Amino acid sequence: MDRDEIDEYVDRCRGLIEASPQMDEENTKVKLIQPFLELLGWDLYSTEVALEYNVPMASGSTHVDYALLVGDSPVVFVEAKPVRSTLSDDEVRQLRSYMRQELDVDWGILTNGKSFEVLTKDRRRNGGEEMSVLQFSLEDLNERPGVLELLTKESIRSGKSAEIAEQVAETNRTIRYLSENESTVTDSVASAVTDEVGELPIDLQAQSREFVQGLVSLLREQRQFVGETESELAAADSPPTTDDEIDVSGETGSTDGPDNRRLEPIKNHIAGTIRRGDIDGDPDSTVAVFPTREPGLSFLKENEAWGFVRVGREFDYVAMYVTGGVRQVKYIAEVERVVSPEQADLMREPLEYKNRGAIADDKKVIIFKPGSLYELEDPVPYETRYPQALRYTTLGELRTAETTDDML
Repeated sequence: MDRDEIDEYVDRCRGLIEASPQMDEENTKVKLIQPFLELLGWDLYSTEVALEYNVPMASGSTHVDYALLVGDSPVVFVEAKPVRSTLSDDEVRQLRSYMRQELDVDWGILTNGKSFEVLTKDRRRNGGEEMSVLQFSLEDLNERPGVLELLTKESIRSGKSAEIAEQVAETNRTIRYLSENESTVTDSVASAVTDEVGELPIDLQAQSREFVQGLVSLLREQRQFVGETESELAAADSPPTTDDEIDVSGETGSTDGPDNRRLEPIKNHIAGTIRRGDIDGDPDSTVAVFPTREPGLSFLKENEAWGFVRVGREFDYVAMYVTGGVRQVKYIAEVERVVSPEQADLMREPLEYKNRGAIADDKKVIIFKPGSLYELEDPVPYETRYPQALRYTTLGELRTAETTDDML
């Protein structure tokens, strides 16, 4: 897709939303959603786009806002909500029920012009049950425009979208299996290591559990931009991306960390700047390294904390690797305690940071010691290794690292 067209679309929509944040549904459709469909290659002034498409239901019939057709058959349903609203689970279920009524409709898009959720049918398993493939925001399109390739008319007509959806379905099944059988898989990993090398002077069970949890996090993150090809990633304005670095999306509503909402910090708790060599502490102290996009830093700064994350072991410090155009380990803080979101006393309600309330019971908030959050004067630059999920290092390695490869 043409990068300039995408940037122009994002800038125009951002201006419209800022000028009219309470925009109603009809204006949202005309000003934000219909241009989005045109961006994907669908001709609104042809028979390939039907407005208020009739959907037969068991109790009568209803209408979906847009149906995108190939020939005479609808293949995509698009449900629009006003920009002032937040997408809800009920609306996702509603779109799923619409898709279920039409055999050829493999794709569904729910959007309010700011947030987007994409559904598809899992044709190979689960009886064609509708599943969520992708969630992204308007702001994401500036950094990773390749996500739109999944939804273009050409991709859907050629079958490329179906191939991508199958990859996502397999990833989802793997994530679900690992999550539901974490203890069993952890035992298997620990046993396999013991069988190969014998007993080790570490808590192998804890390390194995951390490995399984990290694998699940990695699969979730890479799933977000599974439709991007290497050429699409290289076309972005950010520095060239290697196979080892696939940027974190902060998946709207399901991945670790706050969503990628550009919230202005209510307060800024950064105590100042510090050189890595001047950080006090035992060089063997454990440092948890988390990835985040720049919008996630608002949570960090105003709460003097990080969340909403799964943690597998105790650690003494938190370091933040900022993705996108920054690509550096840029912040450090000392840990005071780890608590549930309800116990964290955040500056805002947890659901203001996480879309649609997707905060699992095992997600935690890491509270920093007051006055310990610093921006690094000498941040650690990216080389080839990058924390796509939670990774651990030591304070000594952080102090002396020339690049991320020296500490990850």
